[in-house]
Amino acid sequence: MRTARLHARQEEVKMATLAKAAPQPIPRIAPREDLNPYRIAQIQFDIAAEYLKLDQGLRQILRTPKRVLEVSIPTKMDNGQVKVFSGYRVQHNVARGPAKGGIRYHPSVTLDEVKALAAWMTWKTATVNIPYGGGKGGVICDPKRMTKPELERMTRRYTSEILPLIGPEKDIPAPDMYTDAQTMAWIMDTYSMTKGYSTLGVVTGKPLSIGGSEGRNEATARGCLVAVEEACRVKKMSVRGSSVAIQGFGNAGSLAAKLFSEKKARVIAISDSRGGVFNSRGIDPLKAMRYKERSGTVVGMPGTSRISNDELLTMKCDILIPAALENVITLNNADQIKAKIVAEAANGPTTPHADEVLARKGIPHAYLPFEGEGHGFRIEANVVRSLEAELSFVAQVFGFEPADELAPLDLSA
Repeated sequence: MRTARLHARQEEVKMATLAKAAPQPIPRIAPREDLNPYRIAQIQFDIAAEYLKLDQGLRQILRTPKRVLEVSIPTKMDNGQVKVFSGYRVQHNVARGPAKGGIRYHPSVTLDEVKALAAWMTWKTATVNIPYGGGKGGVICDPKRMTKPELERMTRRYTSEILPLIGPEKDIPAPDMYTDAQTMAWIMDTYSMTKGYSTLGVVTGKPLSIGGSEGRNEATARGCLVAVEEACRVKKMSVRGSSVAIQGFGNAGSLAAKLFSEKKARVIAISDSRGGVFNSRGIDPLKAMRYKERSGTVVGMPGTSRISNDELLTMKCDILIPAALENVITLNNADQIKAKIVAEAANGPTTPHADEVLARKGIPHAYLPFEGEGHGFRIEANVVRSLEAELSFVAQVFGFEPADELAPLDLSA
């Protein structure tokens, strides 16, 4: 009996030892990736420069912004206290004409982000042969927590601080994240007061009543639609009936949802900074806009189920539209992207390393108007946005009516 108990005890000790020695599963960790937007922009440029065999001196010029201005923006808040915000204006290159680029208000704005956005504007205006250079601006603030009078005072002071750089023949700002036609009107008015006369050309994206262009507000979204239609033609698929997921439901994302819905596509998922919603049968964009206007988010919209932004990006769909911030498709999720077309309505949403993953998956890096081979297609809608916005501006100046849509772009050449 004692021998049996001793043998049983030995077996328990042996099993416990084996259990302790058993290897534990190692969690999958993606390699570390540099998500600094300016270094990403430089990596992208270096790849293109190597392909084009650019002169080393020219490479150094084009890798470096021409001017960088950092300003302090003392602003009187509604409670009577003064708060000092930080702002930037960067001119990357003005060789082809005045710098051109938006101004964004966001808590996460950084100088490197603004430098990257200015560089991307240089490439976009050059790609479609518009006589502008690249510029960008930003203010570190949380516009969601600021009143309209506070935003106006901050905008006007910011304008006065960057005044030496901007002007119709030097640098022309435009709306971007959390800035709009009203913001541009404040900038134009402040600039004009220093000149003594109305200077309509100092900004684009103004209200129509003071020289704005018809269609400018939806130019990004319409450009995205035009680009996707051409990609669909190359891929031998149709926008009609396609499932669309849109990450970001601001100006570009919400209007893209509306325009794609009008083309009979099925918008199955949308999201904003608080999360996303999903309905496999489709989401009515107009109802979503009204719901977000009332509640401040799309989350909780009746008839939908809640999802995260990460889940939206990796869900099965025909067309994926990143329309928010940069660096949303990275090494962490690129291999999980299931869309046939990735149409970028945001600036820099895909990192260079993620580009490589998408290429291996058959979703190559293809900036409009270049064709990509394989099973998927990735395009950059902001190029079309720039072209359409400037065509509207030229039409206004010279007094002719622009076409309702851009002519079809041949992506097969």
